[in-house]
Amino acid sequence: WYTHVPGLVVAAPATPADNQALLTAAIRCDDPVVYMEHKDLWGLEGEVPDEAEAPDEVFGRARVVCEGDAVSIVAWSRMVHEAEAAAARLAERGIAAEVIDLRTLWPWDKDAVFASVAKTGRLIIAHEAVAVSGFGAEVAATVAEHRFADLKAPVRRLGAPRAPVPYAPALEAELRITAADIAAAARELLEGTTS
Repeated sequence: WYTHVPGLVVAAPATPADNQALLTAAIRCDDPVVYMEHKDLWGLEGEVPDEAEAPDEVFGRARVVCEGDAVSIVAWSRMVHEAEAAAARLAERGIAAEVIDLRTLWPWDKDAVFASVAKTGRLIIAHEAVAVSGFGAEVAATVAEHRFADLKAPVRRLGAPRAPVPYAPALEAELRITAADIAAAARELLEGTTS
């Protein structure tokens, strides 16, 4: 929703280092920043650099989490960790998945996504939001409009169903996209059997 508002920067960190970098950039930015911190990442620990990057070095700059040439997986926030786990599962089968962490939804790094898709010919976008009208649709539409000549399969979006989020953790888990879901979608794209 926030990406629709002209003038807003929308940040969605996935790691402690990005949390520090994006928050520092948000404080230094002259534009208003919507900072979406995922509650499931609050306890995450990791290295944080001493020097913070400038806003123009962080906003709109994706991070390649792991490199691969079979399929591109684009995610942000908590879903980056699911995508990385899916890439590890795929690697066990000899499939090299490239995982792209957008870091900011607006501006978003189209060039990084285009470069990855040009290399792999396949794209999966995984996000926690409802698939209908989720930000993954923007990524998918932009890739489709770019008209990749060597796209080997239709772009695949993975998102939650259009349903209220239940309060009970077990029921909420049923709506979440998992590493297993992402890995299965990647195998389907590679086999040419999209559902």
